[in-house]
Amino acid sequence: MDVTIEPHPLSGTVPAVASKSVAHRLLILAALADGTTDIDCNTTSRDIDATARCLEALGARIARTRRGFRVRPIPRDADGAPLAASGATLDCGESGSTLRFMLPVAAALGRPCALDGHGRLTERPLSPLYEELASHGARLSQKGVLPLRVEGDLAGGTFDIPGDVSSQYVSGLLMAAPFLPGGVRVRVSEPFESRAYVTITTDALHAFGVGVRVTREEEDGASFEVFEVAPQAVRTPGTVAVEGDWSNSAFWLAAGAIAGPVSVTGLDAKSSQGDRAIVAAASLLGARARTEGGCATSERAALRGRTVSVAEIPDLVPPIAAMAAYAQGETRITDAARLRLKESDRLETVRAAIACMGGDATVEGDDLLRPCAPRMRRAPPPSAARSASRSPTPPSSTTFARWAGSCAKASKLCLPPLETPLGSPCSDSRTPRPSAASWRGSPPATWSTWRRSGASWRVARPARARGRRRARRRTCRVS
Repeated sequence: MDVTIEPHPLSGTVPAVASKSVAHRLLILAALADGTTDIDCNTTSRDIDATARCLEALGARIARTRRGFRVRPIPRDADGAPLAASGATLDCGESGSTLRFMLPVAAALGRPCALDGHGRLTERPLSPLYEELASHGARLSQKGVLPLRVEGDLAGGTFDIPGDVSSQYVSGLLMAAPFLPGGVRVRVSEPFESRAYVTITTDALHAFGVGVRVTREEEDGASFEVFEVAPQAVRTPGTVAVEGDWSNSAFWLAAGAIAGPVSVTGLDAKSSQGDRAIVAAASLLGARARTEGGCATSERAALRGRTVSVAEIPDLVPPIAAMAAYAQGETRITDAARLRLKESDRLETVRAAIACMGGDATVEGDDLLRPCAPRMRRAPPPSAARSASRSPTPPSSTTFARWAGSCAKASKLCLPPLETPLGSPCSDSRTPRPSAASWRGSPPATWSTWRRSGASWRVARPARARGRRRARRRTCRVS
């Protein structure tokens, strides 16, 4: 199914969805805790559901409630340690976060299991986490092949992780640490990128009564940040809340900067989430962006090109690129090497979609360069009379949720209207509207919220369905 997005301003107020980053961590710790935990979580997603599914396979019981989740932990043995199911298969879906968190946790529980998944999950790097687990007693099947089988008794000690690869390795080890004999030291070498995500992890551990000691070390001229966790109980707080998601909210705020104003409520301006930097990034590019109380707002203004480092905020590249598409002057997005290792090569994906909408962008090394262009004008869609070599391919939302969001927002001022395919495997052919499933890994309410903010689009169903239902146009506006 294809969707043609009409040029149209966006305005209104959008409630923030629950943070996936926080939800992953709270679910895992609740499953490892000493009692039942109620998690307030106003939305879910495929990635969150993948983590819940893996925890259930290990023996936790997780039920959806009106407020979020009720988690009954993995059963205990006679000594009070979690007794996970033996021989379980943990289906991580396409969630790299789930795989990297559950691998050390499963190894720490000491019961044979297998981690599986699909899509590009097999291509997502696991080094040096894989080697560090193996050197501490875990027995793992061949790297890069799923299912990945895990068994053996993982021991504590010092785990060395480079700081410029993935902070998820550090977070996974810290959540496994309370169950490892002798305690754990995780040494992270400088530069330590995406440090904020590890802070989210230590905040979650503190909520469950787990102490984490943080120090610094120097060795042979190299600097390290060291996280130490002693063996200890994980104690349920009873009820814990998932805060609003700055990563998802970044797309709405980018939309406000392009064609707003748009406000997002339910956000914590003092959150540990690094992606709250979207307000500063939008302001740097010239938008009128601000936070007040639990609300962030961005308003349309004359955007101007700037150089933006995303070393600490790689997930903000798509919304920043969407704003840069309308900026006067050159924009350079730097330090984005890790985006090549996601579920797609996000640098190339963003570049291709900007080009498809008539913009000009290039990838230079690990940087995304957006030269000056006053307004994007997308070329006509491919047809039988126009070869693919002379016409850009419409940007597909099958790539990943974050760019689907940015493509939709950027198209609000794109002339002529933007056509984007929502085809298999993302879309659900049973629904006569842009499918919620097209925002892979994201909350299912995204399309309806976008419509309430003033979006307008036309849906073209496949040829076999057009005889039954004509393409429909959706328009709504929040005042």
